[in-house]
This record gives sequence, structure tokens and C-alpha cells, in this order.
Amino acid sequence: MNRFDRDTTVTPSGNGRYEVLIDRGWWIIRGPNGGYIAAILAKAAEHAAADTNKPLRSLTIHFLRPPQEGPAHVETVVERIGRTLTTVTARLIQNGKLQALATAAHAVPREMDGFVHVKMPDVRPPGECATREHPTDRDMPSLHDRYEQRFAIGPAPFSEEARTREARTGGWIRLREPRPWDTAEVAAISDAWPPAVFASRDMPPTSGGVPTVDLTVHILAPEALASLKPDAFLLVDFTTRAVQGGYLEEDGEIWSEDGRLLAQARQVGVVL
Repeated sequence: MNRFDRDTTVTPSGNGRYEVLIDRGWWIIRGPNGGYIAAILAKAAEHAAADTNKPLRSLTIHFLRPPQEGPAHVETVVERIGRTLTTVTARLIQNGKLQALATAAHAVPREMDGFVHVKMPDVRPPGECATREHPTDRDMPSLHDRYEQRFAIGPAPFSEEARTREARTGGWIRLREPRPWDTAEVAAISDAWPPAVFASRDMPPTSGGVPTVDLTVHILAPEALASLKPDAFLLVDFTTRAVQGGYLEEDGEIWSEDGRLLAQARQVGVVL
């Protein structure tokens, strides 16, 4: 089994409960990456919704505390099943304590003309972009062993000589072990890139990273994911425009290589 699928497996145990195993292979500084937790909750909510005609459209997660390595479970409640929209809440619980709380909206596609006014960033293709490498001392969080990342937007985070005033970063990303793209994997990569604020010379001093307080992912084109090759790169573009009172906001876009806007994300993080 692909490692992503293995480490995000949700096993039904009755009454809307799913057993999970938090794996240390998706760790960052203080615990599991928020995108990894988002993928687990997305899978549990999708299973609870039990309607393949209603893909995940919106997922909002509040992170209460960092889970530890080991067993946990997700408790789901189908709050409402409508003709076009099903809403599910999911609670990640470990050792009797609530770790994360999510609300997921699953909805049918609607027949109507639309528009996309935002433009895909003009960047070099994946094959022409630098791959993110590990330092020789291997001090990178284990999360970065899971993804292949190729920088295409802004300076590489932590590269002091290249920092600018703008807090913007992004590039091409995919799992190192490709699998068919789905909404759970899109939720995962919405929080898998280094924070945009690390590309700015105005970054406040920090040694503890930027843990996520809440994360919302809007999946605008879930139907398009089926047409992507499993080893396709997606382009992510993240920007932070404000850091105040020890907190920051970050907005993100997720694009297919052929220019389709697949998803948007927004989160609030705390600067430790």
C-alpha cells in the first residue's frame, strides 16, 4: 500500500467511529503536520458521508493540541443529508482528549457557467525548477521525506541572502510515492509547504515554527482530480500579508499543471 494511504487509513469500528494510527513519518517541529491530520479527517468524513456523487467541497479544521504518535480515533456525525449537500463533523480524539475538530461539506456539481479571475502564476515547469534538498545534518522535519518539492515562486525559505519584503513562496509538489490524486491528498498539500512568512526579511524572530490554529480548504474542482496522472505535480502559491500579535494569516492557491484552479486554502498560524 502507498505510504500516504497506509498512514491515513481510517478503519470503521461502528457508530460513526474510525480507528487511526498517527505515524511519525509526517512530523514537523512539534508534532504531526496539519495537512496530514486534515487528510485523515477528510477520509473519515468522506466515509461517513457515504455518497460518491457528493465530493468534498469544503473542509475547516481547528487544531486544539498536537496529537502524539500512536493510536487515536475519529468520531463523526452526519449533521444533515440534503439533496445536494451533506455536512459532516469529525473529531480526532487521542487518550480521551480532543485533538482536532473538523467540519466537512460534500456537495454535488451544479450545471452552470463560471469564471476564474485569478491567474495561475507564470513559473517554469517542474523539470526546470530546483528540487528541495535536505541539509547534510538531516535536521529537516520528517514530513519533507514524504513530498517532492520544487521551488518556483519566491526565495527558498530560510535563505537569508534571498529574502524579500514580500512573504510569498510556492512551487511544484507531489508525493514521493505517487498515487491517484483525490481530495484527501489536496487537503494534505494545502499545509505541506514551508510557511510563506519564512521567505520575508520581516519575519519576526522564531525558533518554534508556525503551528496552525485553523485551516480551511475549498476544493473548487474535485472532478478534475480524476484526470490527473498519479505522478503529476501541482503548483502551490502561498502568501502572508499580515503578522500581528503573534499570529499570521496565510492564503494559498493550488493549480494543476494545465492551468486549472483546483483549490484555495486559508489558515491562521501562531508565531512561536
